[in-house]
Amino acid sequence: MATPLERWVEEQAKLTKPDKIYWCDGSEEEARRLIEIGMKEEKIGTTPVLEELNHKSWPNAYYHRSHPTDVARVEHLTFICHPNKDLTGPNNNWMDPAEAKAKMTQLSDGCMKGRTMYVMPYMMGHPSSPYAKACVQLTDISYVVLSMRIMARMGKEAIDRIGNSDKFVKGLHSIGDLDPNKRFIMHFPDELFVWSVGSGYGGNALLGKKCFSLRIASWLGCQEGWLAEHMVIAGIEDPQGQVSYVTIALPSACGKTNLAMLQSALPGYKVWTLGDDIAWLNVGADGRLYAINPEAGFFGVAPGTSMKTNPNMIRTLKGDKFLPTIFTNTALDTDNKEPWWEGMDGDTPRNLTDWQGKVWAPSKDTKGAHANSRFTVSMYNCPMLSKEFDNPQGVPISAIILGGRRTQLVPLVTEAFNWQNGVFLGARTGSETTAAAAHQVGTLRRDPMAMIPFCGYNMGEYFKHWLNIGKRLKHPPKIFCVNWFRTDDAGKFIWPGFGDNIRVLKWMIDRVNNKVSAQETALGYLPHIKDLDLNGLEISRDNIKKLFEVRPDDWKDELQDIKKFMEQFGGHMPDELRQEYRTLVAKLK
Repeated sequence: MATPLERWVEEQAKLTKPDKIYWCDGSEEEARRLIEIGMKEEKIGTTPVLEELNHKSWPNAYYHRSHPTDVARVEHLTFICHPNKDLTGPNNNWMDPAEAKAKMTQLSDGCMKGRTMYVMPYMMGHPSSPYAKACVQLTDISYVVLSMRIMARMGKEAIDRIGNSDKFVKGLHSIGDLDPNKRFIMHFPDELFVWSVGSGYGGNALLGKKCFSLRIASWLGCQEGWLAEHMVIAGIEDPQGQVSYVTIALPSACGKTNLAMLQSALPGYKVWTLGDDIAWLNVGADGRLYAINPEAGFFGVAPGTSMKTNPNMIRTLKGDKFLPTIFTNTALDTDNKEPWWEGMDGDTPRNLTDWQGKVWAPSKDTKGAHANSRFTVSMYNCPMLSKEFDNPQGVPISAIILGGRRTQLVPLVTEAFNWQNGVFLGARTGSETTAAAAHQVGTLRRDPMAMIPFCGYNMGEYFKHWLNIGKRLKHPPKIFCVNWFRTDDAGKFIWPGFGDNIRVLKWMIDRVNNKVSAQETALGYLPHIKDLDLNGLEISRDNIKKLFEVRPDDWKDELQDIKKFMEQFGGHMPDELRQEYRTLVAKLK
């Protein structure tokens, strides 16, 4: 007799009508077969799905060029389909579930004709972790299968975990005909189901990524009493060998991946990587907060990645432990069959094609690599991978770090007064957009906990959930806010960033361990300058002061904007955060 999983696959096959169905086992042998299929059998337009790169300089690396209209997340075509629009909240697009299913059924009818339906069973989280979730995604393109094999733990363990249950995370994906007018990503949180048609791009097609691990999982976590967060997980080792674990939430273009793999500028300090994008946070039996990374790979932005900005990522990309590594929409050095992007080390190659396959030379008008070009690479290739990465229980979190990109107002680092104040600090976080985001450059976007595009329900209820988690913690982590991007009068960044960010992380860990005091301000606790290790930095005393300057008169517009943001959630916004707002206003007066 067929299992619920087998019956579900049969139902989707009746709708999508593939030529054949293939069940993936996640093995290396299978990966090699899929690479061959991607290079020789499957195409996007007239372009093969995969092209082999120079394995001497980039081991196990392959190149993928997506459809020119399909290069980024499509937030305006992404819907959260709770039965109740109010539960979806003003932070999401809503569609009635019945209407959404009718639309997607029409778009999916026969969408896999002439193709193979790949059935991908995978685990988000280590298979032996009590916090891991078993999932199955269907797709019709080898690029997605190979990418999901890197990003998750694909194989039989997921099928074993599902067994005869019908309670597993389901994902149905097809590239369709890649028509932007027929492109939608629908989430049905109560059914643990994501349905995506018309895109082959990462976040729209690798459904374990943002779709499940944040949008669906945030709702699941709200019901089950845990948090699914858009956060780095890292271990900070001091010269005595003591490791403290932190999570870090930063919006796009704020250096999250660089921070996750930071090469310390302070002697004796190391950063160990556990994840650069997603953290699932659970309250342990000892009353501490524990984090696991449900993913197994990096899906990072290529432009700007170099031996200067992120040497450990370059070393990861040149690692050879796991097959394959995939570069998407970078430029291509045609002489040497190597990926190339802006900000890369070394001289610009002579003969390049751009991300659309056109002959290209450097100019002010166009970029060789798409601004959102990516690499997909296994975490097991990372030289700084923490030995706790596969710990089924996760790691205990000492500090939660929140932040954004602000050229003024916000100090380099602030410590919240307590958990409730920390949730408010996160709720009011804003970030100035860059060219990497689909907004006007320099526009301020409120992005609490970097979750605005990813919270799968009303954000007012999400803040309540954070407050409730805090009430269950006997030993809550300290909550901090960072801002690496404050500028001087000439508009230049004051703080050097990158490896020097360890100086701020060191102060935070010193605070966690009660080694240093702090000064109280309206915004929170700030460091005494003497407690920051600034040895070797060339920053004037005036600029150091500017990094921590709090000028109440400058906060008038900011306070109004925070109030406006909070008001959109109406009765869902917790009273505790309204009180925190009133307290901040009073202190700044």
